[in-house]
Amino acid sequence: MALIQQARQGRIEAFNTLVLAHQARVYNLAYRLLGEPDPAADATQETFIAAYNNLHQFHEGSFVAWLMRIATNACYDELRRRQRRPTLSLDQPDTEIQWISPAESPENAAQRAELSRAIQACLDALPIDQRTAAVLCDVQGHDYQEIATITGASLGTVKSRISRARERLRACLRSAEELLPDAYRLNQKKP
Repeated sequence: MALIQQARQGRIEAFNTLVLAHQARVYNLAYRLLGEPDPAADATQETFIAAYNNLHQFHEGSFVAWLMRIATNACYDELRRRQRRPTLSLDQPDTEIQWISPAESPENAAQRAELSRAIQACLDALPIDQRTAAVLCDVQGHDYQEIATITGASLGTVKSRISRARERLRACLRSAEELLPDAYRLNQKKP
């Protein structure tokens, strides 16, 4: 709370400390909701600009939940913009650069990258309200009440969205089951 108070008083270094503490979490949410790195980076930047400009509106409660609400809204704004003006990026390369750990074999790195793409494709196929709830819960680790605060939905609605999202993700990932670790394969036979 001390950093928030200092940032409200105009101390930029205090707000920068808040940004550094939360930027990875905000970017991760934006990336999972938008599915692309550049728009996610833009939404992250918009989130912190909006947070700085509206810091006086934060009073009590969870700063992280307040910040995630701003990030979610920034992502929704981007998704609405995409619907109004669909575009095809000519700058987007066909292949992604993947950093491979020296301890990881090229085959394992390729499988991990393919699984990551399959998971993101399944997330992208979810309705945005379910995707948001699933990412906030299963990727970011927020509890149901925090998700209700972030999304502005009732607790029952959050539980329903997460349940439906998980079911759809399971169904979607069945098509990529060979990429899943053995422990997560649905047809795995028990010894």
